[in-house]
Amino acid sequence: MPSTSIRKFEYDPDTRVLSVWFVPSGRNYVFLRSRPETFADFKSGFARGRYFNDRIRNRFAFRPVT
Repeated sequence: MPSTSIRKFEYDPDTRVLSVWFVPSGRNYVFLRSRPETFADFKSGFARGRYFNDRIRNRFAFRPVT
């Protein structure tokens, strides 16, 4: 289902990095040491923005990508 806040996201299982691009700003952030289960749930979730806020935001170290 399309999200109004998440434009796209990718996961690298080798580095355990979750990359998320946001709609309003177009910015990309990487979330470090993300679990594969978190990505699988995020990918299959109905409300990705809500899942992000509840399960990813402020739970993983992150940094913006410039």
